[in-house]
Amino acid sequence: MRHPEKHRTHRIGWLRAAVLGANDGIVSTASLIVGVAAAHVNRSSILLTGVAGLVAGAMSMAAGEYVSVSSQSDTERADLEREREELATDGDREHAELAAIYVSRGLDAELASQVATQLMAKDALGVHARDELGISDTLTARPIQAGLASAATFAVGAAMPILLVLFVPVSALVWTVSGSSLLFLALLGSLAARAGGSPVWKSVARVTFWGALAMAITAGVGALFGASL
Repeated sequence: MRHPEKHRTHRIGWLRAAVLGANDGIVSTASLIVGVAAAHVNRSSILLTGVAGLVAGAMSMAAGEYVSVSSQSDTERADLEREREELATDGDREHAELAAIYVSRGLDAELASQVATQLMAKDALGVHARDELGISDTLTARPIQAGLASAATFAVGAAMPILLVLFVPVSALVWTVSGSSLLFLALLGSLAARAGGSPVWKSVARVTFWGALAMAITAGVGALFGASL
């Protein structure tokens, strides 16, 4: 029988990394460009800053996501290994522990015990991983996927404000890059919300607010130091 409901939980891993990468790519690179442009330097310096920010940011995002998610993966493996040992040495206690979980979810004690028995007979480690530890194939850590998604989307996000440097007069870069980047962020928030099935307006408001704040502060710092040079 076909299941008509559309769930998006399986997208959490790569979607989180992709949204984070694209958001950081837009915000950090646009902020760099706006900050340097506010200091009244030439186009070549602004462009160099943007490209350097793209390369360094993409590598940083890839490494950061990989290391972070790898740590999560290591923890999951350690927990699974500990659970495997406990199942081998004290299966009765593990059965009682699983049955207690089902009782807490609403089953009576006898039925909970039967369910635990049947599920453990099929895949004891899998059911304990899912119901006791909260580890499932859908939500398990995938370091390489997270790292690649984050780096690729960072580069795409960073390329947007960099392209504006090539075509917009230097005198208009601060406002043009700021405004365009906010539009890019709003589009990103909308796409992310639709992919994840969450409210669009909330996602758009969140990313545009923090993006605007980051660019405003960076522009202020750039103008301050530019005036002192």
